[in-house]
Amino acid sequence: MPNNIPNVQLRAWRNEHRLTRADMADRINATPTGIAERLACDEERIRRWEAGEVSWPHTSYRRALTQLTGLQPEALGFRQNRRGQGRLIEATTIVPMDALRAEADLYGTMELAQQIQASDVGTGTLEALSEAVDLLCRAYPVVPAATLRDRTQKRLAQITRLLSGRITLDQHRELLVITGWLTALLGCVHYDLGEREEAEAARRTAYEMGRQVGHGELMGWAYEMSAWFALVEDRYEDVVTAARMGQANAGQSSAMVQLTLQEARGLARIGDRREADKALTRGADILAKLPLPSNPDHHFVFDHAKWVFYAATAYTWLEDDDRAEEHARETIQMHTRPDGTSNAPMRVADAHIDLGIVHAWRGDLDAAVEQGMTAFDIDRRSLTDLVNRAGDLDRVIRQHYRREAPAKEFHERYITARKALTTRRPELLD
Repeated sequence: MPNNIPNVQLRAWRNEHRLTRADMADRINATPTGIAERLACDEERIRRWEAGEVSWPHTSYRRALTQLTGLQPEALGFRQNRRGQGRLIEATTIVPMDALRAEADLYGTMELAQQIQASDVGTGTLEALSEAVDLLCRAYPVVPAATLRDRTQKRLAQITRLLSGRITLDQHRELLVITGWLTALLGCVHYDLGEREEAEAARRTAYEMGRQVGHGELMGWAYEMSAWFALVEDRYEDVVTAARMGQANAGQSSAMVQLTLQEARGLARIGDRREADKALTRGADILAKLPLPSNPDHHFVFDHAKWVFYAATAYTWLEDDDRAEEHARETIQMHTRPDGTSNAPMRVADAHIDLGIVHAWRGDLDAAVEQGMTAFDIDRRSLTDLVNRAGDLDRVIRQHYRREAPAKEFHERYITARKALTTRRPELLD
């Protein structure tokens, strides 16, 4: 798995101008500096820039880029001395699979301290609670949804008891924020499991807690959940509306980036290429202003690799085959370890679906089915999202290859997944 920070601003500029890497290289060579300096920019150089392998190009290339784009290198995502600032893709201290165990250990220690303090909620308890919630959010990408749901519900019940105890107004506010994040996480896990009503109830509760304490980012994530639900449920105008409403609350935060990218995906679903590109570019620009995340595996943190993942699906829906394939393959590469395991299996599953759709459009049925089956075989997945995306692939395959044996095989696998969702029996897929 690469440790470089993808340059999403440069990629967004190229995408918005509908250039291939080769096209962009040719235009750089044709600038006044490119001609005078006899630059030999090529597709591989653009790839290395976008992958973050080169964080600050040579002076002549920076000058040529400015002549081509009208933007300074910093506005295109380049940074001096960015290398070595920390790993983006891999978790820095505790890998997600260990986060659940670490949370249990921490909570045991915290409960012991709580007993010592009797009914008083001290600063140490609140800090430990915040850390416990962070660990649960970091466990989200890889821990089975049912396991995480049950743990989260247990923690919520324990924290709720503290709210009725002897606490100050400041402690009450902090507990509401902690409970809000935990409730938002619970809503996401409920939705992954197909528990739609429970998910919406949790989302509303998280929003209300954010509203009570004036926590814009928490409110923004509640709106983002609403946009996500609408996207999966084919309510595309509602996706855009919810995303834009959330942006009015979220401030400069990960929630703002996620809401902007959800807006882009909603716009892609309704076929508005121009506005989708603009939203992707806005998201990249906002992301560039945020500090690099220390724990990018945290569910409520937006990292640069996630931008590439969201762009892959947006371009799949816009039927831009080459761009969709480029982003999907890089998503899989960024999140796959040498041993074949992944730190973001749900992103990888969606990327395989994107590749499957691209292969189906290009006439390669076997490759399309292979990619779809790979998505089904990934351990940690959002069942709701998987069924929705697999349905996209199934429709394309059946439209062109309905009578072919591989098409029938994938359709049966899809129907089994849909049945598992409607009956809330994920074990049907095992």
